[in-house]
This record gives sequence, C-alpha cells and structure tokens, in this order.
Amino acid sequence: MRQFIRVFQRINDDERGHVTVGVPSLLAGIGAVALGIGVAADSDVVAIIAGIVLGVGVFGASLARHRGIDYEVFSRLDKLEK
Repeated sequence: MRQFIRVFQRINDDERGHVTVGVPSLLAGIGAVALGIGVAADSDVVAIIAGIVLGVGVFGASLARHRGIDYEVFSRLDKLEK
C-alpha cells in the first residue's frame, strides 16, 4: 500500500500533474456513463445521483486544473515581475 501511495505522490509531484486533474475527470466519466445507464433504464434515482456525480466531477476537474496549473503560472509570472 505504501508503494502505491509513493507512486501517486511521485506522479503528483511531477511537473505535469496529471493525477490532480485526472481523478476528478475520471469521476466525471463514471458519472456520465452511470447517467446514460440510469436514463436508459428509466431509473430516476440512478439518473439523479449520476447527474450529481457528473457535476461534481466536472467542477472538481476545473477547480483542480485552475488550482494546479493557473496558480503555478501566475506565481511564476509574479516572481518574474519582481
């Protein structure tokens, strides 16, 4: 388990930062698939829960991207201005 955590930490600390944005995107993808299944099966409860998961995943991915990428760029620009 510790090796698994170390791998994720190493990937997260990497310059690319795919894990930070990838996990919420994966959650959004799961929500989108579940939403399609819920609608096709005419299940209101599954469709509502999947829609919420999809919304949280999309919001989380955009928030993670903004925090992880945009803040880095702005902090580098601020350092260059000083």
